[in-house]
Order: sequence, then structure tokens, then C-alpha cells
Amino acid sequence: MVKIVGIRFRTAGKIYYFDPLDFELETAMHVIVETARGIEMGTVLIPPKEVEDDKVVSTLKPVIRIATDEDEKIISKNKDKEKEAFAICKEKIIKHGLEMKLVDAEYTFDNNKLLFYFTADGRIDFRDLVKDLASVFRTRIELRQIGVRDETKMMGGIGICGRALCCSSYLSDFVPVSIKMAKEQNLSLNPTKISGVCGRLMCCLKYEQDTYEYLNSRLPAVGEKVNTPEGIVGEVKSISVLRQLVKVIIDNGDEKELREYTVDELKLKPRQRKDVKLTAEEIAELKGLEDNDSPETTDENRNQRNDRRRERNDRTERNDRAERNDRTERNDRAERNDRTERNDKTERNDRTEKNDRSDRYRNDSGRNDINKNNTSKGDFRRDHEESRRNDENNEENNHVNEENRKRQKNYNKYNKNNRYNKNRNKNREYRKDSDYKKNYDREKQDDKQ
Repeated sequence: MVKIVGIRFRTAGKIYYFDPLDFELETAMHVIVETARGIEMGTVLIPPKEVEDDKVVSTLKPVIRIATDEDEKIISKNKDKEKEAFAICKEKIIKHGLEMKLVDAEYTFDNNKLLFYFTADGRIDFRDLVKDLASVFRTRIELRQIGVRDETKMMGGIGICGRALCCSSYLSDFVPVSIKMAKEQNLSLNPTKISGVCGRLMCCLKYEQDTYEYLNSRLPAVGEKVNTPEGIVGEVKSISVLRQLVKVIIDNGDEKELREYTVDELKLKPRQRKDVKLTAEEIAELKGLEDNDSPETTDENRNQRNDRRRERNDRTERNDRAERNDRTERNDRAERNDRTERNDKTERNDRTEKNDRSDRYRNDSGRNDINKNNTSKGDFRRDHEESRRNDENNEENNHVNEENRKRQKNYNKYNKNNRYNKNRNKNREYRKDSDYKKNYDREKQDDKQ
């Protein structure tokens, strides 16, 4: 069970659930809450109570506080500012030449956002308009396109019945209304008589639809053959749905007689509901009266749709996250198993190789022991003599090598001295040539003088 409180933000608007916390709230009390649009002040319509968990769509936001007199003054100031903003926005629309009809302007409670509601036949490019409005009001601007039924709900009015419009007085949701409802209720298919102020089919056609469906299910169709209480078979000429009367044509020999019976007298069995068919002329004449769920919806409907979409996205994201976690866990488990298997295989190979090495070492040791035992004393003496001769040869070779190194060293020294003497003689001759050239140059200069 969840504790909730029902709050409405505008006349005939939807009721939203919030968490009342520990506040003592009563019907018609004003409270401050946080919504998708920002901080708003609403009216309590459903006092705090407990409901089932399935009736709560998403997480409930808590009530911030109970509204004070200062909050009421802020609301009245916002109303005055909304009138000025409406006039300014209307001038800007004319200036930009946009084909749109401004319906209403609304400030949020904290003045953090200014909303403009408008109607138009198609899509409107209002980016330049938003820039102009933002430069004037210095706050967040939002333009929201709505339908003609939402426009009528905001503006209000009087219906053909002489009473206030249902949508602006108490109707919180727009129910789908079709032309088949009007035909099943035997109404005139004149567009001026079955359409409301908004130009769409009247919402009140839905009110009596269930009753007409039940009453029509008890009546025969026109042209159907029925048995009268007198035991005569007649043909249905006409029916009266509300009075539950049937007019039957009875053939009395040379003449035909029209008699009227009640449904109970004819003792008819309830028939299944028949689909009402419309002709092509009727469809063409009444085209445009049905509201085919246009994309322009009110703020309440949009918020409700966004909540449902957000809930679906959250559910999908949770499922995807759980699936990813399961996949990751399976991959980790498989990887651990592969690693363990590789380690076991490596360990078995190492153990096998170690055992093979031990066997080879044991076999080699056994063969060495056998060879050592089989070797005779003569073999040891022969090996000793051979080793001594090798040592003598090595010593002689070392002596020869030493002599060769000394001889090479002396030869290198001799070559070095020869190179030095040659270079010295060459330098001496060069110096002589240089002195001769200097003397020659000097004598040549003297001759010139």
C-alpha cells in the first residue's frame, strides 16, 4: 500500500498523485509541489489515503509545503503578468507574420518558465519568435501547440444546451467520439446539430452510448420478420428506441394493417450488437467532425504519456542491464574455466617433463657407474700418459707463441722508427723549399725596385 494525495492544477484538469509526507491535508487546500514543469501550486481534491501499488505509475514526488498568503499573492501577480505577456506575444506573432492563433499564456509559480499555448493548421517554425520573446521576458520560453478541443477547454463557453461546456467545467479527459454513435442514437446527421463549440462531435454523445447499445440490442431490425402475440408473422416497419415500441405490418388477406407492440410482447431474444455502417455520402459530409487523436494534446496528457514512456524505458533499461550482467557473468565463468584448464594442462606437462628428466638422469647415472666399474687399471694409466703428453705439447706451443710475439713487437718498433725518420726528412726538405721560395720572391722584389 502507498499513501497518496490527489492534486489538481487547473479547473477540470487531471488529478495527479503526490506523496503527502506528514502534512495534514484536507480537500480544497492549496499546496506547493514540484512537477515536470517546475514548482507549482495546486488544489487538494483527494485527501491523503492508501492505495494499491499497481495504481501508482511512477515514483511519487513529495509535497513541499502548504501554501501561505504570500504564495497566494504571487499567484495573483502572475495572473497580471500573464495578461501583459499575452498582449506582447500577440504583437510579436503579427510582426513575424506567423499563421497561428494565440490561446493563453501561463507563468509557472517560481517564474522560471513562461508557456504560450497556440493553435495552427500545420507545423509552425517559431524559432525567431522564441528568440524575441526570450530577449523581452528574460526567462525560459515554451510555445506549445494544442488542438481545438483543448482550446475550447481553456477558453470555456456555453453549449447549445444552455449550460457551461462540459470540458471546461468538469470533464477531465477527452473521450473519443465517432459518427457511428450519432447514427446509432438515431440523431440527425446535420453537422450543425451534432457538433459542439469546438467544431468537433459533441462529447455528450458518449454519455448515452452504453444505454443506446443496450436498448438497441433488445429491438429487432427494420424489415425483420417477427411473430406477434396473435401468432401472425409480420414485418417490422419502424422502432422507438427509448419507448421500446415496435411497429409491425400484418397482412390480413386483402389489406395490410400496422400494429404497435412492446418488446416484451414480442418476446424477442437479445441480439448481438451490429456494426453501424455509414455511406460514402455521409462520410464525405461529416468529414472533419471526428477528433482522430491529433498530435496536439494538453500538458496533462503529454505528461501522462511521458510518464508511461519513461516507465517503459526504465523497464527496458533494467532488463538490458540484467541481460548484460548475465552475459558478462557467463563470459567470466567460461574464461575462468578455460584458464583453470590451461593451468592444469601446463602443470601436468611440467610434471611429466620432470618425471622424464628424472628417469633420464637415473639411467645416465646407472650407465656411468657400470662404465666406471668395467674400466681396467691399464686404461687409467694410458689416459694419464696421454694427458701428460698433451700438457708438454701445450707448454712448447706457448713458448713458441711467446717468441713470435716478441719478434713481432720488435718489428713494429723498427717500422715505427723508419716512418718517423722518413717524415722528418720530408719536413726538412719542405722547409728548404720554402726558404728558397722566400729568397726568390725577395730578390724579385728588389729587382723591381
